[in-house]
Amino acid sequence: MADVVDKATRSRMMAGIKGKDTKPEMLIRSELHRRGFRFRKNVKDLPGKPDIVLPKYKAVIMVNGCFWHGHECHLFKWPATRPEFWREKIGGNKARDLRNIKELEFLGWRVRVVWECEIKGKSSEELGHLLSSIADWING
Repeated sequence: MADVVDKATRSRMMAGIKGKDTKPEMLIRSELHRRGFRFRKNVKDLPGKPDIVLPKYKAVIMVNGCFWHGHECHLFKWPATRPEFWREKIGGNKARDLRNIKELEFLGWRVRVVWECEIKGKSSEELGHLLSSIADWING
């Protein structure tokens, strides 16, 4: 299927996608803060600059977008245009994610990945269960 917008518009749209302080990250951070957890954001000294770092618990949370990190779920679809570019780009992201997780674990950090599809379109009850499981994992 051909793109519905011209190249310049698509380029501008893709460039506008944020890499930090995304809605899913902010939702998780605000709930963790409400539950009494204190954390740091995007710590540059750690591999992959994890989105949420809880030093007291030696735990990090990475909030990944399903498209950019190649999650095989209903939100991910391979783009029809420039398929070689996207396979290399998303494959590289996945390889880097695995490398960063291994490095963090080697350094003694516990790692939890939260996917966009776990959050997007969920009811407040479902989000409550997810956030409770994250809180339990942090305390675990």
